[in-house]
Amino acid sequence: VQLQASGGGLVQAGGSLRLSCVASVRTFSSSGMGWFRQAPGKERAVIASINGNGERTFLADSVKARFTISRDNTKNTVYLQMNSLKPEDTAVYFCAMLDPLKASWSYWGQGTQVTVSS
Repeated sequence: VQLQASGGGLVQAGGSLRLSCVASVRTFSSSGMGWFRQAPGKERAVIASINGNGERTFLADSVKARFTISRDNTKNTVYLQMNSLKPEDTAVYFCAMLDPLKASWSYWGQGTQVTVSS
């Protein structure tokens, strides 16, 4: 399984970015996907997740009113739309795939840097 994340960059506060994560796996449509972020000096934490058919999503309280997670199973891609970005959103963002047998996030993308300037 390979996950390729992209879409990060430098944006001013209040701006928007859309992250994408493409998965090279046949079982994508049945796999839960998540977005995590890790800021300097902090632990990696989940901020959004979505189940295989896209009907159930989770968003952390810190991003709930501003971020949206979605997926396109025809493109093996999960997205994170980030609006109203704040400097505290600055972090490396990772996508991950859930291994249902292990009930753990077993596969990770390489990370994409998001920097929000004030």
